[in-house]
Amino acid sequence: MSQQKMVEDIVREVLRTMYQEPKKTAPAPAAAGLDPVRDYPLSSKRPELVKTPTGRKLNEITLEKVLNGQVTAEDVRITPETLRMQAEIADGVGRNQFAANLRRAAELTAIPDDRLLEIYNALRPNRSTKPELIAIAEEMETKYNARISAALVREAADVYERRGRLRQD
Repeated sequence: MSQQKMVEDIVREVLRTMYQEPKKTAPAPAAAGLDPVRDYPLSSKRPELVKTPTGRKLNEITLEKVLNGQVTAEDVRITPETLRMQAEIADGVGRNQFAANLRRAAELTAIPDDRLLEIYNALRPNRSTKPELIAIAEEMETKYNARISAALVREAADVYERRGRLRQD
């Protein structure tokens, strides 16, 4: 067995186990019409809905194309639309906190990776002043339309202030 065939078989097996049927529990339909039982997982039950940021369909992404350089890292990034659809499905099975996390993640896809890392570091205790955190929240809201995440940063600023976790200048 060739090494490439072995890798393909391993990838197929991992994907198969990741996308097994959810337990049948009669969940409520999601807000925008996605049904958790009928439509989950999106990648196998509704692949026509899932596209990459570059517009590729899931069936266009193969190991062979990855190995040949025809698929780039940008081709395998998740889109905000896919994250929002997954959030709808999570809401449909009552996993509301997970759905909220997916919605925040959808917002964060608009923020460049290097800036996101800077924001993450600024949110560590004693790394920022309250005005710096508020400025980050404003940036997230106005520049990237990340309102949910901006509210979370504002909340962190208030909590850090109450707990004495802000940098003192």
